[in-house]
Amino acid sequence: MTSDRIARLRIQLDDVEPAIWRRVEVPLTSSLKAVHDVIQAVMLFEDYHLFQFESGDRRYGYPDPEWGDEMRDARNARLGSILARGDTRFTYTYDFGDDWRHTIVVEDVVAADPMLDYPRFIDGARRAPPEDVGGLPGFEEFLRVMADPVDEEHEATMTWYGRPFDADDIALAIITQRLEKLARRRATGKAAFEKSRNRIN
Repeated sequence: MTSDRIARLRIQLDDVEPAIWRRVEVPLTSSLKAVHDVIQAVMLFEDYHLFQFESGDRRYGYPDPEWGDEMRDARNARLGSILARGDTRFTYTYDFGDDWRHTIVVEDVVAADPMLDYPRFIDGARRAPPEDVGGLPGFEEFLRVMADPVDEEHEATMTWYGRPFDADDIALAIITQRLEKLARRRATGKAAFEKSRNRIN
């Protein structure tokens, strides 16, 4: 049963060295919108911007009839259906201005552990870019300025960001807190679904 199956995903931000990546476990029943929520949580993004997934020749996000494109609704597409088509590698782009492209690799599909809550963070490396930093060039400049206290832009950049930036600190406590919130939301949704199904039967 797909509800008892979990995909282990490795999410890596493209074109950045050293690599910024996360490994997570997500139920196959998750919508791509829910996968988006997980990526936002583990990369410490703030969900300010549009996103899209690309799998084969299909794109998923928030369809806009005015654009007249073939975007499918990420809320209606399940991770399990992507895998059922044989796609074990797909892409996720967040913020079409800064253009943060990620490669997602499905490393494994395993049985869910009933003692664990999902989605679940496994491991990862390096802090992801802050929101609205200006894409890859802006992030490189941000890292350079934040690492140099005597740079003339350091104080203004620190004020803009609001705190020091440690490129090696993925902020595990914040990631854990964010994923716990998503897991609670999922558990509440499952309980409500079971209750309504029992009422019907």
